Amino acid sequence: QVQLVESGGGLVQPGGSLRLSCVASESIVSIYAMGWYRRAPGKLRELVAAINSAGTPNINDSVKGRFTISRVNAKNTVYLDMNSLKPEDTAVYYCNTISRDLEVGPWGQGTQVTVSS
Repeated sequence: QVQLVESGGGLVQPGGSLRLSCVASESIVSIYAMGWYRRAPGKLRELVAAINSAGTPNINDSVKGRFTISRVNAKNTVYLDMNSLKPEDTAVYYCNTISRDLEVGPWGQGTQVTVSS
């Protein structure tokens, strides 16, 4: 099964930006879709953004207009660009594969994003 490693998290002030990276251990070209998820303290994990094999993005309404998802197949990498960050964006962010049946793979360690002044 493909292994995923997330990076790019950190502490940022409200209104700031971060770019998260998700590097896969093998080609992602044939994977149905790749998604970025987050789990905030005391909340369930939620899908933030996904991008299918054709490059079509799907963004959660809660971050639409602020977050962008992209993929570079040649680098086996998926990015999440986060702008105008808010304290409520604080969470551990994970990437994962999404199958045609909308099943996800094993969860990795994730990367912590903290938005605070």
